[in-house]
Amino acid sequence: MDKNTHLVHYKLFEPFKNVFAFTTTKQTMGIEKVRFSDFPENKAKLASTLGLNAESLVFPSQTHTNCVVEISELPERAINETDALVSNKTGICLCIQTADCVPVLLFDPVEKVIAAVHAGWRGTVGKIVENAVGSMVSNYGCFPENILAAIGPSISPGIYEVGVEVVRAAQKTIPNVTQTLQKNSSGNYQFNLWEANRQLLISNGLLATNIEILGECSFLAKEKCYSARRDGVETGRMVSGIMLRP
Repeated sequence: MDKNTHLVHYKLFEPFKNVFAFTTTKQTMGIEKVRFSDFPENKAKLASTLGLNAESLVFPSQTHTNCVVEISELPERAINETDALVSNKTGICLCIQTADCVPVLLFDPVEKVIAAVHAGWRGTVGKIVENAVGSMVSNYGCFPENILAAIGPSISPGIYEVGVEVVRAAQKTIPNVTQTLQKNSSGNYQFNLWEANRQLLISNGLLATNIEILGECSFLAKEKCYSARRDGVETGRMVSGIMLRP
């Protein structure tokens, strides 16, 4: 498996040798701009960097939905209108791409089930992490208290100023929303996507001690992370992936 030092790993998963989880950085593949939808050859390069077969990397066509798809075999066609993947199969690496949005990686070490979730503000208020946990519970027999969750590099609450549409949506759907929305000195709201997803996970039965927030801001970590808000939507993308080892 990979020996690349330019990958983010998660302490929460370290005790478990049967799972491989990561987030790439700008330095992972030595390419200035990485976007897998635009440059399919990057998939093969990433696979080589990770020590995997390119066919084992499964990406959905993300469109900021709250849709979850269960993966039982390597797909033969694009996974459209989907922002989260769930599987209990070994050797399939579930991947999502982000550049400020929140990557959430889930792992149940008891039932051996994994999920990769892309949660921008729309996915967050659409409760995509709730849907992913729900899929793990209803389709794979997981108990929420066994599920581990890692929240990766993404835009921080100190940077992420949002408008009325986001505020109203969050107030309707996020548990303990006052912990996730704070007014700044300009009178505008800043949205804590990390805490919003943590609150959703806890409200769906995950233990607070089983949730890791990396706490790294994609906007501020200019040398390490891509950021759509900082550099524009055409910037590169980080990949967060999780796989059950064969």
